[in-house]
Amino acid sequence: MKIVNVETFLVENPAPSRVGRNWLFVKLTTDNGIEGIAEPVRGGFDNVTTAQLIRATADRYIIDADPFNIETLYRRMYGVGGAQSPMSILSAFEIACWDIIGKALDQPIYNLLGGKYHEKIRSYSYLNPAPDDPDQTSVHADPIRAAEAAAAYVKLGFSAVKFDPCPPGIVPAPYQLSLETLENAEAVVKNVREAVGDKCEIILGTHAQMTTSSAIRLARRLEKYDPLWFEEPTRPENKDEMARVAQHTSIPVATGESLSTKDEFRDLLQSQAASILQFTVSHVGGLLEGKKIAGMAEAYYAQIAPHHFAGPVAVMANVQLDICSPNFLITECNIPLEKLDGFHAEILKEPIQWEEGYIIPPTKPGLGIELDMEVVNKHLYQG
Repeated sequence: MKIVNVETFLVENPAPSRVGRNWLFVKLTTDNGIEGIAEPVRGGFDNVTTAQLIRATADRYIIDADPFNIETLYRRMYGVGGAQSPMSILSAFEIACWDIIGKALDQPIYNLLGGKYHEKIRSYSYLNPAPDDPDQTSVHADPIRAAEAAAAYVKLGFSAVKFDPCPPGIVPAPYQLSLETLENAEAVVKNVREAVGDKCEIILGTHAQMTTSSAIRLARRLEKYDPLWFEEPTRPENKDEMARVAQHTSIPVATGESLSTKDEFRDLLQSQAASILQFTVSHVGGLLEGKKIAGMAEAYYAQIAPHHFAGPVAVMANVQLDICSPNFLITECNIPLEKLDGFHAEILKEPIQWEEGYIIPPTKPGLGIELDMEVVNKHLYQG
């Protein structure tokens, strides 16, 4: 078997476009007609440029390759001759190859990576305004609207929600949060905790905007509300400073969405900077590399909570890894309240099964989902 064709599809995500204005999909086709799909994310480029890079990379590494040779393809693209491919592109090819392998063997990918460990996948979402909220701007720093939105997500079935109670400003990070910002952040978290009680986890989805000392001050204020984690309080590249935050709070520190190699996660674990790893499967080299990172984390009693901010194909790549990873904690799925059965479902031949806050593992081979190409072609991005 060999790959004979590579196609890209840039699809416009209709308003309110809360998880990206457009999604990029890649499709590989083999000489015996098996198709594999994937979704590159966080490539450091706009999706138009990424699509061009995919086609250029395919000519060099993918066309005529055997999709079963995952390790060889990864290592050729990652570092042959020092010519490193962007990790999102490399990941997309790898995941699409796994989709082909699963279909060729008539098995879901998780069965090929260790088998089903979890019967269902717990999920969380960022807080979005409730559909009946006349103000559709961000609720994260609003103590009243954040609590109302959190209650709506709990009613929908979620057992965890994420928000940034001190959204980054225009001042270049890192910076010291003002006393006013700290007090407002505490009011937001307090109100959300009161709104959801003990039925829902609170996740602090901060964005590395703080100095180390400021992150410690914020954590001290919020510990009493028992958040599930404190996300990226400082930049993960400076693991020593993130480790200082972790040493000064009982809130677990989480990070990883901007990291892309197992070497970076090894350093993070060794320095005890984080106990929850939020790598994006579509950004760390794909499913096999993600499995290696999850395995390293096990040795440190660390858990994985894959990051997601894209379309449904990237969600399912995360889910395939989640199912077979014993140290899986929760996965990000970002379902807007008003779009639960919207474009995320419409673009697939059969929507992802989501029930009461959990994603139900697919049983079909490969990724377990198929793009509805009629819908894809109807919504091609024209920007």
